[in-house]
Amino acid sequence: MMSLFTIPTSDFKKLIKVFNRRIGLFIIFVFILFFDGNYFVEHIYNSQIPINILMIFGFTVMFWRANPRTKKLMIYAVIIGFGGEYLFSRVLGMYAYRLENIPLYVPLGHAALYGRIFMFSKAPIVRKYNNDIECFFKIVIALFATIYLFLFNDVFGFIMTFCVFILLSKRTKDRLFFYSMYILVAILEIGGTAFGCWYWPTYAYGVFEFLPSNNPPSGISLFYFLLDIGCFVVYTQFNSKTWKRFKNIKTLQHP
Repeated sequence: MMSLFTIPTSDFKKLIKVFNRRIGLFIIFVFILFFDGNYFVEHIYNSQIPINILMIFGFTVMFWRANPRTKKLMIYAVIIGFGGEYLFSRVLGMYAYRLENIPLYVPLGHAALYGRIFMFSKAPIVRKYNNDIECFFKIVIALFATIYLFLFNDVFGFIMTFCVFILLSKRTKDRLFFYSMYILVAILEIGGTAFGCWYWPTYAYGVFEFLPSNNPPSGISLFYFLLDIGCFVVYTQFNSKTWKRFKNIKTLQHP
């Protein structure tokens, strides 16, 4: 298998370009979270509403440019994202937002993130080097979770990361998507918690003291499996004809 670092320069530039166009925007969004953080709110202005408006605008632009299938997935992700946020944050107390609410930009952000990573993972140049990128991301994730475990006693995050690897062990076609999701979610979580937009308790759910957690834990992308599974189930239910046609094609290709 070719190493990621031996990819021809021309193709590597294409990969960087696709990354920047598809999901690089979310790395910039980390800095926008500063305006919903403790420092900005305490010293200048409570700007959560403007950020919500900005996210609505950004989501609309991304939705408009997406292909029909991605548009449907984004809609499903918004609906499921609202439900998931309420369950994990308000009901289970897994984490809490600054105002103890669910900011509108969060479920919209989930859907936009889901859609952009989906398009990134399906880009031709990315699929060409799928195994190389996947291997590199896996190493990055393993190092990240291990460092968090030893430096921050993040047992909860390490266990969730381990579960991510276990769940993906037989889902070879989904690995790059979820590894990309893991890394980007980790970046967003580090920024969001550093600015004080939300926080995680010192142990899992604030209940299980035998599972110490960092703020944030490393492996929270595990719960994006639920978002993916939810979107997949809803998509197949509302697009049964398309799904049956797809299964028939797969059957003919692999009798």
